[in-house]
Amino acid sequence: MQAAFRVRQKQPAPHFGRKNIMTQDDLKRLAAEKAVEFVPEGEYIGIGTGSTINFFIEALGKSGKKVKGAVTTSDKSRELMAKYEIPEIHANEVSRLGIYIDGADEINHTLQMIKGGGAALLPEKIVAKLAERFICIADESKYVARLGKFPLPIEVVPMARSMVARQIVLLGGQPELRIGCKTLHCNEILDVRGLDLSQPLSMERELNKITGLVENGLFAERAADLLILARESGIELIQPHV
Repeated sequence: MQAAFRVRQKQPAPHFGRKNIMTQDDLKRLAAEKAVEFVPEGEYIGIGTGSTINFFIEALGKSGKKVKGAVTTSDKSRELMAKYEIPEIHANEVSRLGIYIDGADEINHTLQMIKGGGAALLPEKIVAKLAERFICIADESKYVARLGKFPLPIEVVPMARSMVARQIVLLGGQPELRIGCKTLHCNEILDVRGLDLSQPLSMERELNKITGLVENGLFAERAADLLILARESGIELIQPHV
């Protein structure tokens, strides 16, 4: 497993309020605005899903930077892209993306992640695979020593839900159906606690062997290439050793 090093950006955080206390949204916005600097103009890019990405789309739209088109992973992101006149392109129309910008529910020191809190883990994994560079943007609450406090989302075919759940229990997990949740492809989500995620890559591959399991929210095989981490002290750029 690759180690990681961090580069502390010489960019102090702005002051907020009388006591200079930054909210989580302030930190998300800080990371999102920094990410715009990495967007290559005139190329196809990928744009993910979630509250931090909402700030990124806004920042990109206001920056004046122009991309050839963006593949997105959710209807909410699509709506915001339209608002800021960022052209959309379908994943089937491109063979590669210059970069993919997305957030994470958890990310560790080697830039492996848990994603899927917004139920978009399958399109997110597809877009990540298309991208030459995957940049994760997050506030410091998402940066963890070990994955697993956040429940692992698993997308399942509805008719196989119980069968998949039994297999997950045999692996040590405690699956719970996310009530009322349907994915983009009309599948269901099991949120799983209790799995041993000390070896995320091995667990990602083991889970995907289960018949009826569409995809899981471990991003270890395709980890991020760069983490833009927002702390109250400022921005840190964290990437694996080359």
